[in-house]
Amino acid sequence: MQAVSPTTTGVAHLARPGRPAVVARTLAELGGPTRGVVELPVRLMWCPDRAFDLADPDQLLWLYENVLREASNPDDLRRLVNGRMLRRVWRLLNLPRGVRLAWETRHRCLRSA
Repeated sequence: MQAVSPTTTGVAHLARPGRPAVVARTLAELGGPTRGVVELPVRLMWCPDRAFDLADPDQLLWLYENVLREASNPDDLRRLVNGRMLRRVWRLLNLPRGVRLAWETRHRCLRSA
C-alpha cells in the first residue's frame, strides 16, 4: 500500500505543522483488527498506557484518532485501522482539520459516512 502524497494529489493536508497527513489509497487496504487489545508503538503514542481494548467504543475512537494523526507511513494504517470500522466511526472521530480533509478528499464516501 502506498500513501497518498502531495505530489499525487496536488494538495498537501497537514496532520500538524510540517507533517503531511498519510492517507491510504483505498479503504479496502485497511485490514487492521476489529476486536481484541491493540498496543500502539511508542512512535505513535508517547504515554506509557498505549493499549486499547477495541470492545470499548471510546478506546476504539482514541486509537483511530492517534493512528490517523500520527501515522508516518502506510504500514501503520494497514496494520492498525480497519476500513469498514473506520467508515462506521468516521463522524465520531476528533481529528485535526488537515487529517479530516486529506481523508475526505481521497475517500469521498467518508464525507457521507
